[in-house]
Amino acid sequence: MKKIRIGSGAGYAGDRLEPALELMEHGNLNYICFEGLAERTIALAQKAKKADPEKGYNDLLLYRMEKVLPLAHKNKIKVITNMGAANPKKAMEEVAKLATTLGLKNLKVAAVLGDDISNKIQDYIRETVIETGQPLSEINKELFSANAYLGSDGIVEALSNDADIIITGRVADPSLFLAPLLYEFGWEKTDWEKMGIGTMIGHLLECAGQVTGGYFADPGVKEVPNLWNLGFPLVEVNEVGKGFITKLDNTGGMVTTATCTEQLLYEIHDPENYLTPDCTADFSKVTFKELQKDTIEFSGASGKSATATHKVSVGYLNGFIGEGQISYGGPNCVARALLAKEIVEKRLENLSFPISELRCDLIGINSLFDKGEIPKDINEARLRVAGKTNTKEQAQFIANEVETLYTNGPYGGGGATKKVDEIISIASILVPKDDFEINVLYKTT
Repeated sequence: MKKIRIGSGAGYAGDRLEPALELMEHGNLNYICFEGLAERTIALAQKAKKADPEKGYNDLLLYRMEKVLPLAHKNKIKVITNMGAANPKKAMEEVAKLATTLGLKNLKVAAVLGDDISNKIQDYIRETVIETGQPLSEINKELFSANAYLGSDGIVEALSNDADIIITGRVADPSLFLAPLLYEFGWEKTDWEKMGIGTMIGHLLECAGQVTGGYFADPGVKEVPNLWNLGFPLVEVNEVGKGFITKLDNTGGMVTTATCTEQLLYEIHDPENYLTPDCTADFSKVTFKELQKDTIEFSGASGKSATATHKVSVGYLNGFIGEGQISYGGPNCVARALLAKEIVEKRLENLSFPISELRCDLIGINSLFDKGEIPKDINEARLRVAGKTNTKEQAQFIANEVETLYTNGPYGGGGATKKVDEIISIASILVPKDDFEINVLYKTT
């Protein structure tokens, strides 16, 4: 019975590269997928592309590919990634150019286009924003990006045309991993059980190290061995959808029924009706069984038909955040930090412009959980002040006021930092799938 092995190369844009390279060298893989997009990531990439039309793909893409391409070529591993972000076409051209420079011949690089509807977002200005229930027009800010979560179709088309490296824009995370299963096994897109199985596999793999013990460890409660050397996961699955998830023997971390269960439930709004572009997955009857140490068999996933719409992330500029921090240590440090907080609050009250969402917290004491009382015997306290303004210059005032505590506040302040960032916010709407046209481009070395 035919079977394939798919590895996970990244769980986010800035993830470690070494575990992916180890998988490609020693995992006997057929495919490796690098997931590198989130809602704000794609919006930031669109902003970068507007500033420079030659940019907009992930900043680390070429760094990764310089190491990944030779291994993919040598071991005949196909690579799939959504790190094309806002500019998969340019990413394809640059990766092909890099492959040529590396002397890798007959490598076919593909770019999947079609998720970007930024140029016609005004057509959907009356659509309801999922997060607020209000029309998109109510945002009344500059809407500068709109990208849909596409499914597996474009990747399957690229694989059918013998692409070796496939670079997409905003494709849903599980769809990156579902696509090779559809292509290799010829699963019908209306076989909802198989679609559910493939989506579950994608969901287990999409966050890379999270299913091998990352984001799981809790000392004294849930121990994870050698977390410093965390290995990334791979799945072996056959054409009827049976398989297991594991990792390389010589790496740290662990694959257990507990790590798999936590990852299965990660970011799931409804395990029985998990909405994806390819299907409505049903994880409610999934079970995990340990076959041997670090090897977990999965079963029980299913699915139903997908919705008729794509979720679209709309990015907009939403002001600026000014932030400053300063530390106090030793006896009476909390009292001095509270005095510093009081000074900054009074200084900000006298400014002529509005500040919203102002936070003045003592990190480690009341920044996450404020019980209304200060613990005794604290030897260090760090004040953080942050607020939202309409302009960059206004935000800078907030940051500067914290820094001036050095010579204008309580004694012993140190380690002051300050920064100002533009706020990129996201609104989600639903757009009919019929409004999208997928186009796949190719470049061969």
